[in-house]
Amino acid sequence: MSGCDAGRETTANDAGFAGLGAASEGYTQAHAGMSLNFPADDGPHTGFRIEWWYLTANLEDERGEPLGLQWTLFRQAQQPVNTATPDGPWAAQQIWMAHMALSRGEQHRVAERFARGTDVVRADHQAGVIAKPFRAWLDNWQLESLGTTEDALDRLQLSAEAKDGQGDFGYELTLEASGPLVRHGIKGFSQKSANGQGSMYYSQPFYRASGRVWLNGESVSVNGEAWLEREWSSQLLSKKQSGWDWFSLHLNSGHKLMAFRLRGGGDNHSDYLSGSWISPDGEVMPLSAESITLTPLKNAGVAGRHVPVHWRLTLPEQQLTLSVSAHHPNRWMHTSVPYWEGAVSVTDADSGAPLGRGYLEMTGY
Repeated sequence: MSGCDAGRETTANDAGFAGLGAASEGYTQAHAGMSLNFPADDGPHTGFRIEWWYLTANLEDERGEPLGLQWTLFRQAQQPVNTATPDGPWAAQQIWMAHMALSRGEQHRVAERFARGTDVVRADHQAGVIAKPFRAWLDNWQLESLGTTEDALDRLQLSAEAKDGQGDFGYELTLEASGPLVRHGIKGFSQKSANGQGSMYYSQPFYRASGRVWLNGESVSVNGEAWLEREWSSQLLSKKQSGWDWFSLHLNSGHKLMAFRLRGGGDNHSDYLSGSWISPDGEVMPLSAESITLTPLKNAGVAGRHVPVHWRLTLPEQQLTLSVSAHHPNRWMHTSVPYWEGAVSVTDADSGAPLGRGYLEMTGY
């Protein structure tokens, strides 16, 4: 889960993280009872204000050294869809923003790109998403389907590269799903506060990833696990919510866990918690505030903020108490809308036995 409001200057507390709690009159609203329709829902939903295609990967190189990878394409509408608006070269109703990151040890390399577009996406545009055959891109950063099955996201190719003051970095990965798409919440509607607003939200958490990354003049082969998030909304947060802490975890048992804490917006001025417990064959058990506990244990000073990088995550029904720790605190995304995003290790909170790995995203700090 991530988000942006690239069209204006914002602060973390401006009607929620980066304006995601701002007024949304005129846009389509997500609500319970909406159904997902594939492959159409792999593509853009321009009637909604905000949307993203969000991929993270926990990788290892030939030496067993861990690497973390992120690729994200965001879409934000500048105004509600108006059929009277001309579709010409100056019609730019959509802003596209892409982030890429590659992390190893203390290194955390980040890049960002922008483009403008129309409500109708064409293959020759600078940025966009096409549902069939699936392709999401901004310039030469792209995620595209290699599959021949009915599920357009079953097999993907990811590629991106950038250059900063330290040189070139990038990646090329093949992603092959070993399980089904996962619908979160109520058949894909994910409530985000006690007031009832929310998003349409599904994931593909079962990717096996393989390919290569290049960093510091070295190209290495990698393999591991990846997780793709798809979410769209017009008001992701209520005005009382400042941001979120979001976990996507691959457990050694084969189970997957998605969990989030939205700071504020719960009953009696509490935080709002939700999640999904996913079996190895893709069966989903929704998690409510009564069936999950998220407790920050340790903060780190990152980019002038105090950010919780060590957590206790308790699932009473699964009889699990997990310790979730960042590989390194230095995973701040110095992008136009800044946030923390990085790989984490999962252990048993009591014994310290390794139980898995995953990714953590924290916004609004």
